[in-house]
Amino acid sequence: MPGGDDTQGPLSGIRVLDLSRFIAGPLCAQILGDFGAEVVKIERPGGEDSRHHGPYHRGESVYMMLYHRNKYDATLDTRHPRAPAILTRLIEWADVVVENFRPGTLERMGIGWNRMRELNPAIVLVSISGFGQTGPDSSRALFDAISQAQSGLMSATGDPDGAPTLTGTYIADYTTGYVAAIGALGAILQRERTGEGQLVDIASVDSMFATMGIRLITQLMLGEEIPRSGSRDPLTAPVNLYQAADGPIYIQAGTRTLFETMFRLIDRDDLAENPRYQRAESRKADQDLLEAAIGAWAATRTRSEIADELRPAGIPYAPVASIAEVAASPQVAAREMIAEVEHPTLGTLRLPASPIKMSATPIRVRKAPPLAGEDNDWVYGTVLGLSTQEIQRLREEGAI
Repeated sequence: MPGGDDTQGPLSGIRVLDLSRFIAGPLCAQILGDFGAEVVKIERPGGEDSRHHGPYHRGESVYMMLYHRNKYDATLDTRHPRAPAILTRLIEWADVVVENFRPGTLERMGIGWNRMRELNPAIVLVSISGFGQTGPDSSRALFDAISQAQSGLMSATGDPDGAPTLTGTYIADYTTGYVAAIGALGAILQRERTGEGQLVDIASVDSMFATMGIRLITQLMLGEEIPRSGSRDPLTAPVNLYQAADGPIYIQAGTRTLFETMFRLIDRDDLAENPRYQRAESRKADQDLLEAAIGAWAATRTRSEIADELRPAGIPYAPVASIAEVAASPQVAAREMIAEVEHPTLGTLRLPASPIKMSATPIRVRKAPPLAGEDNDWVYGTVLGLSTQEIQRLREEGAI
């Protein structure tokens, strides 16, 4: 295999065809690749849209580098007359197909679920879309922000007296990518047991709807809406952001034990021992008073001094770190959350590593994120068995 190694992982021997674009689908396929699957990504000649999103490193999009490690890359114009035959052979080769087109697109390409099953009865098709394969909204287009708005997440994010707001990252796409990977793993396990494939239907809005947790079940069971709470916890107190002498720090003292420990630590035994505050509801009702006491204490100390007092007491806290600060932190280094990878043309790449740590089969970056079409000769020659002349003809015709 070009640019890779023979490291064994839990999915070694599983072949994945990645037809997806942007974030959720590519992330799902990347996770499978991290677990050792042989992943072939197909994108159009010249590269998918993500390759043309800045910022850039030596002319290549760093956005693209986030979701394509441990993959082999081949280009294909799916509208070219030769494309259906090529896709058919790739589907016959694959164990898993990952796609995130709008519902109906694969059918128009002639490789919908029913056709895939005819070609390869053991195939697992992971179909990721905005609203799923069914329902009145299934044909709607979607990007991350639409999912945040539609799922209820946006209405729950922001200050109580402000406007709803997006999160600071593409949380819907990332969550959907991980949910899709879980679905794929379940389908692969079932396939290993029975020899039968299945369709895994993943919707971004479903994925985010399922994360709404206490806000969702409060509505379902009690018919009540929990209002936006900003940096506070929606159910208990005191939990908030405080201004120390040298910057903001978040302190969580919302359980009864943490509350009592916190207020004894700041010499407010009168509050720690007040029987009214045994219940979360009462602490929540008086959160302004309780937070003012913590805020007055925090304002006289640096964040480091606060940490020195809270850590031995077992009170959860975190200075609000910039991305640069957290990336340079000893904890990130100890957890090996930044991987340095040598790319054959781009030099050393510093990429986020997998958050999944496994003792027996540790995840490694076996192959740097590829350039568009980097592995065309291997995919079309070794995987599909085309001759050098046939591959050259496909290039001349603009098919690859």
